[in-house]
Amino acid sequence: MTEVDLYNLSPTLRLLGMGVLIAVLPLVWTLYSNRHQPANSKLRAITVLTLFLTFDLVLFGSFTRLTDSGLGCPDWPGCYGSASPIGAVAHIDAAQTAMPTGPVTHSKAWIEMIHRYLATAVGFLILVLAVSSAWQKWKGHFASQSAWQVKPLWAWFTLLWVCMQGAFGALTVTMKLFPAIVTLHLLGGVGLLVLLSAQVAWKPASQRQSIAKFHRQLIWAAAIFLTLQIALGAWVSTNYAVLACNGFPDCNGQWWPAWNLQGFEIWRSLGMDAKGQYLPMEALVSIHFVHRLMALWVFSFAAFMLWQFKKAEVMPVLTRVLFALLTLQLITGLSNVVLDWPLLAAVAHTGGAGAIMMTLTWMLSRSKI
Repeated sequence: MTEVDLYNLSPTLRLLGMGVLIAVLPLVWTLYSNRHQPANSKLRAITVLTLFLTFDLVLFGSFTRLTDSGLGCPDWPGCYGSASPIGAVAHIDAAQTAMPTGPVTHSKAWIEMIHRYLATAVGFLILVLAVSSAWQKWKGHFASQSAWQVKPLWAWFTLLWVCMQGAFGALTVTMKLFPAIVTLHLLGGVGLLVLLSAQVAWKPASQRQSIAKFHRQLIWAAAIFLTLQIALGAWVSTNYAVLACNGFPDCNGQWWPAWNLQGFEIWRSLGMDAKGQYLPMEALVSIHFVHRLMALWVFSFAAFMLWQFKKAEVMPVLTRVLFALLTLQLITGLSNVVLDWPLLAAVAHTGGAGAIMMTLTWMLSRSKI
């Protein structure tokens, strides 16, 4: 592969321009569609748009990872110092000729750069949201506490979060898919969905549904368990351990495979243990099997929670949505193992995890004790 500087900031302005261009088109359409609405309604529409594009970004990030396109452009933020793969054709040709199925190909470079364009577009929309909410608050357009409103502090914190997410995106490339960094990058994407969902779903306390303290504790517990499960799932994916267990419900013909905890050494390179030795297959099997065990616990807990919610008629619509998403998550998870990791099922599995977290966030935002 052609040697390239890991960081080359020369195409930064052009890259930002591409992201702004992608964001401006749906932003203008959203503002035009809500031109007769009050300021808070316009901001809510922008927040919904940002949440929608962020969910798309998480899905496309999963697609980027699953197609091995994370190093399609081996420098950051551009591609061999250019704002698009068009300006890097010679470098990509050389890399692809040297390694036809390697990390750098024309298709992988485009996938990686489209992911970066989408990330920049989302960042720009969050910046618009933060500045607009602060401006409207200063102008006194949020005088009514009973109307939906963007909290400027939330919006600016979300902007800080997306900047941090961008930093992890850069480290994902420059640290060559370091598993801990890639896992944190995925968790950061889910966290961004949670922050935006909380803002979209926000209601003043007087308009929230009163539920029992026990039911609200169940939602919080479910969110904690799901976060841990998403982290384990990301660890499976970033270590390429999805196919380490063949068969279901057994694993490689065993009900309890041999354990190797080297797979759970956090600070190590891809495919290596903390001492720089190649990971044994047993370590990958252990990573996969722990994810299965946690899935069993999460689904059991979710079944108990949904049963409790149905008995007490707690937020029936959201309860049905959560049931549907959990069912989809089970189907896509099994498909990854039984059907040898089909791309569509793998991307849907990541999206399903994000959608479940969004639903739990919605439940918390729309309820009170």
